[in-house]
This record gives sequence, structure tokens and C-alpha cells, in this order.
Amino acid sequence: MKRYALIYLTTLIVMVPIDFLFLGTVAKSFFTSQVGDMLGQVRLAPAVLFYLLYVAGILIFVNGASGARWQSTLLYGALFGLFCYATFELTSMSLLKHWTWQVVIVDIAWGMFVTAVGSTLGLIVANWIEQKV
Repeated sequence: MKRYALIYLTTLIVMVPIDFLFLGTVAKSFFTSQVGDMLGQVRLAPAVLFYLLYVAGILIFVNGASGARWQSTLLYGALFGLFCYATFELTSMSLLKHWTWQVVIVDIAWGMFVTAVGSTLGLIVANWIEQKV
């Protein structure tokens, strides 16, 4: 149980700042240009809930297994990101008038990257901390 908590926290601590950096600076103008008036202010409660649940999913399906290694975590993190982000993006594309294929492609690629990197670094840091304690 202690190991799961450690992996969960390290993954959360690694992933959230990377995602905020991308969404808040790197991709902000891209998303604004693509879906403009559909964007509103970030609502804190749903955002926090998303990260808490998403990292729980990463723990369960990607980096929480006792035999998890960084190589498998990198692969399964990318796949988990693909499935999760594609679910949102393709649903949005099918329902929202102003959604674009460019947004779909960029966001799915980002989801794969941030999930692969966040889950892998979370595992590596957790393993490092566990060895030091």
C-alpha cells in the first residue's frame, strides 16, 4: 500500500507541472486559435478531480504493478494516453461544431507524451525514493 501511495504521489507531482506548462504556455495560443470562444476559465474542482482520477488510472493500468519497469511503463503510458485522450478528442470531434482535426491530433499526441513521460518519471522517482528510505 505504501508503494502505491508513493508511485501515485510521484506521478502526480511530475505530471501536473508538465501538463500545466504545455497547456498554459506552449499550446495556449494554438488551442485559442482553434476553438477560441469554446474555451472558458479553468474550473479548479473539475481540473483537480481529473488529475486525481487520471493518475489513479495510470497507477492501476500503467506503473503500479510490482514488476513495472521503466520500459514497459513508457510503452503502456503512451498507450493509456492514446486511449484516454482519443476518447475525449474523438467524442468532441463528433459532437462539437468548432472542433478541428488539428486539435484532435495535437491533443492526442500530447496525451500520449505526457502520460508516458509522467508515468515513467513517477515510477523512476518512486523507485529511487524507495531505495533511499
